[in-house]
Amino acid sequence: MRKADTKGWNTRTRLVHEGVRRSQYGEVSEAIFLTQGFVYDTAEQAQQRFETPGDDEFIYARYGNPTVRMFEDRIAALEGAEDGFATASGMAAVNGALMSLLKAGDHVVSARALFGSCLYILENVLARFGVEITFVDGTDNDAWVAAIRPDTRVVFLESISNPTLEVIDIKAVSDAAHAVGATVVVDNVFATPIWSRALEMGADVVVYSTTKHIDGQGRCLGGVVVGTRDYIRKTLEPYLKHTGGAMSPFNAWVMLKGMETLDLRVRAMTTAATAIATALEGDARLSRVIFPHLASHPQHEVAKRMMDKGGTVLSLDLAGGQGAAFRFLNALQIVTISNNLGDAKSIITHPATTTHQRLSEEQRAELGITPGLVRLSIGIEDQDDLLADIRQALDAV
Repeated sequence: MRKADTKGWNTRTRLVHEGVRRSQYGEVSEAIFLTQGFVYDTAEQAQQRFETPGDDEFIYARYGNPTVRMFEDRIAALEGAEDGFATASGMAAVNGALMSLLKAGDHVVSARALFGSCLYILENVLARFGVEITFVDGTDNDAWVAAIRPDTRVVFLESISNPTLEVIDIKAVSDAAHAVGATVVVDNVFATPIWSRALEMGADVVVYSTTKHIDGQGRCLGGVVVGTRDYIRKTLEPYLKHTGGAMSPFNAWVMLKGMETLDLRVRAMTTAATAIATALEGDARLSRVIFPHLASHPQHEVAKRMMDKGGTVLSLDLAGGQGAAFRFLNALQIVTISNNLGDAKSIITHPATTTHQRLSEEQRAELGITPGLVRLSIGIEDQDDLLADIRQALDAV
C-alpha cells in the first residue's frame, strides 16, 4: 500500500486515516487482530524480535498489538506527539504515567482539584510508597512556583478540573516545572483533544480516558498516554507491559471507530453546551453556572488562551442545595443520570454523592463541590430539546 504524506492533513482527515495498517487483504475498515500472541518462523526470528522488535513486529498483546498500535498512532498524530501507549482504562493511564516516573523519596506537586480516583492514587498509593505530595490551588500560578522545589520530579494537573471546571494555565505551570527539570503530566479529558493542545503549551505527558469523548458512545473502557517516543517506550512501556494495564484489541478497534466522528461530535456538543450555559446564566434558581467560555468564569481569559472553545461540560449549582439538586435530576426526561461524561447522550451526576463522595465535607467545600452542584455533560441531542428539558426540570424544583 502506498505511504501517504500526512503532514498537511487537517484534524478530520487525521481522525479517519492516520495510523492505518492494512493487511494483505486491503480492508477498508481497520482489522481487529483479536489475538494475544504471535508466531515466529524460526527460533532465530523469535530471539531477534525479543531483543529488537521492529515497528511492525509484535510479541504479545500486553506489549502491543496491530489494532492497538493503529489507535496509538492515530491519537499521537492528533496530539502532535511522537508516540502513545493505550491502556485498559483512563485510571490505568493516570496510574501508569505517574508510577512509571516516580520512586520513593520523589516529590510531586499537584493541583488539589482532581477526580476522586486521581486523588486516591496520589494520597493513598504514591504516598504509601514514599512519594511526597504537595497540593496547591491549581489556578494560582504563584502557588505553583512556591511549591515546586529543586527536587520536584513530577507536576500533575487536570487542565480543566472535575467537576468545578477550574482552568489551569498549563504554560505558566510548565515553565515553572521545567525550570527545575520536572515532568509535567496533564489529564486533558475535559478539554478534549479537539479544543486543547496541551503539548504545545508545555506539557510533557498527556493522559486521556478514551472512555469519554474518544469512544463517546458508552461502549468500552480505555485510556491512552502520549508523549515523546523516548518516554513512551523506555519509561512507560516497561512499567505497563509488566503490570498488565494494556488495552484490548477489540476496545482499540472501538476507539478507532469513535475517532472517525470525534471532531463532528465534540463540535456539536460544544455548540450546544455553550448555548445552554449562556441561556441558563442568571436563572434565579441557580447560584452558579460554570462553563469555561462564559465571561463570568473566574479563569475565562486563561480558558480562551488554552482552548478554541469551551468544551462539552458545564456545572450547575442549584440554590436549594442537595434536595433541589435531587429533585432536578429526578425530573429530567432526556438527560440521563450517570457518572460518565463525553458521551453522545447527555449525562448528569451529583458529584458530592457520587464521584467525590469519598472526600470529607471539608475537602468538598474547599474544592467548591457544594451540595447543590451537578455536572452536566452535553450530548448530541437537539440543543433546544435539551434546554427545554433542563428548564422543565428546574420548574419542578
